[in-house]
This record gives sequence, structure tokens and C-alpha cells, in this order.
Amino acid sequence: MYRCALFSLLLIAAPAASAQTPQAIGFKTFDIEDTGGDRPLHVGLWYPTGDAGPLKPVGENAVFYGVPSIEDARPAAGAHPLVVLSHGYSGTWRNLGWVAQALVEKGYVVAAPDHPGTTAFDRSPVEAARLWQRPRDLSRVIDALIAEPERGGKVDENRIAAVGHSLGGWTVAALGGARSDIANYVSDCKSQAELRACKLLDELGVREENKAELEADLSDPRVRAIASIDLGLARGFTPESLKAYRIPALVFGAGVDIGGLPAMLESGSLVENLPKATTAYVEIPDAMHFTFMQVCKPGAVEIIRQEEPGDEFVCQDPGPRDRAAIHRQVTDRIVEFLARSIP
Repeated sequence: MYRCALFSLLLIAAPAASAQTPQAIGFKTFDIEDTGGDRPLHVGLWYPTGDAGPLKPVGENAVFYGVPSIEDARPAAGAHPLVVLSHGYSGTWRNLGWVAQALVEKGYVVAAPDHPGTTAFDRSPVEAARLWQRPRDLSRVIDALIAEPERGGKVDENRIAAVGHSLGGWTVAALGGARSDIANYVSDCKSQAELRACKLLDELGVREENKAELEADLSDPRVRAIASIDLGLARGFTPESLKAYRIPALVFGAGVDIGGLPAMLESGSLVENLPKATTAYVEIPDAMHFTFMQVCKPGAVEIIRQEEPGDEFVCQDPGPRDRAAIHRQVTDRIVEFLARSIP
């Protein structure tokens, strides 16, 4: 099961809330039915709570640490800003739990769906080949949380943002207004076929018969800021749509390329065309693509080596700092960015 998380490599002012002290974290999962089709969503939801209760490490397994949370706690009173999270290719809602933890402690509600077809628990080829549905998944999560505030608390509809990693970084960029051109993907991959993102184009439905769906406007005007973490497929976005980007963007890149996802060609190309006045770029020299997943437990490398030989690099960070320190750097920047962008 650990290998499933590795597929993400293949592509892919004022305080943020009124609370001045860290909030306790409530957690639950819920499902969103698709009344118009066959794409139900399974969602992980973290939220502030005033409850006191036993803590459970949500999203934990033998390899990765989870987030200490109170399951099914009552949501805290008042309206809260909302952040939706998007995981990478073949990831799950668990992968960005460390981002959720930092944000909920500042008063945010945070929700992360499993994207059908590109999650570890649903590898449906039909759903995987509907890349354009990923941004819409996030819009559906926003709809559900606004409509049913009893889930995680009332949402402040003027303070909504999105954060994504890898293919999730592509997803939130599209949600904010980036538009695709199939010709860009095809021409880019003719000249740089060795890039890992190019090996997934057909699987993700990036082909001529899906031109109308993929090149449509996938943005959600309720989303006021996005943060993209080491995204893939960036060069398929049109420069025109990026130059006209309407909201602030924070972009992170991994300074260590462990194969086929160089920051300068992915995150760097996104930043090159986004408006300079509203875009910030942070390249972390001692991070690699998987550094932005959960913190690995002691002994994780050996467990992966035994179960999935050759994949143990997912827990072998390349630099002098440990993963938790890099996570703190990233979440500090995200918290500060959102405090300015959706105050």
C-alpha cells in the first residue's frame, strides 16, 4: 500500500483566524454522492473544536505518522476560513495531513477528497482519464461544506483557498484560473519525452477527443488564493491564462530532482508566467518530491525496502534537515501567505 503513494512522482498582516492559541483538531470523513453521474467523493475533514477527548493519530500507518485528532468532535462556534487540499497522483487525503494540522491550529477548516481514478484506493482507468474533473471535485467539496455547516463548522465564504501537491498542484492551479491547451502538452512531450509527466498524458485523458473538457474554464470564483507544492504538468497551461491570473499564488519547488520532475521546468514554468505582483516562489534546496508527504517513522525505509524493494527513497530525504523541519518552513509560509491573501 505504501507504493501507491509513490505514484505522485510520476507527474506530476492579520492572523488567519480569530483564535490566538492553537485550536484542538476535530476530524471526520464523509462521502459526497454524485447525483449527476458516477463520481462519488470520499473526503477527510479536519476542523477546530472546543471539545476535549482522546486523541487518535489520523492517517497513520507503519510507515507514516498521522495527525493527532479528536474523531467526530463538535465543530467550534463561529465562521471559519476554508482550505481544500488536493493530493498527488495515486495519493490519498492523508498525504497533506501535516498541512491540515498547521492550518486547523490557526482556525481553518480543511477538507481533502480522494480524487477518483487517481487515488490509491480507486485506480479506475475511466476516472483517471478525466483530469478535468479534479478541480471540480474541490468545488463539490466547497459546495458540500457550505451547504452543511454541521460537518466542520460554518464556512466564511469570503475566505476560501486551495493547496495541492504534485498533480494536486496542477489541480489547484486550474481551480484558480489556469487553463490547459492540449497542443502545449503534446508539443512539450515531443521534445522532452523523458519527463515523467509525459508518460501519463494518455492515462490522464490528455488527448484530442477530450479537448473541450480539458481546455474549459475549470476555475471556481469562490477560491481567493492557491498554494501549489512541487506540481507536475505545468507546461500545459497557456501563458495567457497564467498572465491573467486573478488571485494570489504561492508556489513551492523541490530543489532536488530525483528523476523526471525538475523544479525549473514545472514549478518554475508556472511562476514564469504568473503575475509577479501576486506570486511568490519558494524553492527548497534540500527537499525532494516526496519530502512533501507525511513524516516517516523510524524504520520506515526498511519496511518499504522489504515490501516494495526500490521504493524506499520515498523516506530518504536528501538534505541535512529532517522532513518535519521542512514541513514547518512550508506551513509557516502558507499560514503567512493566507493571512495576507484571505485576511
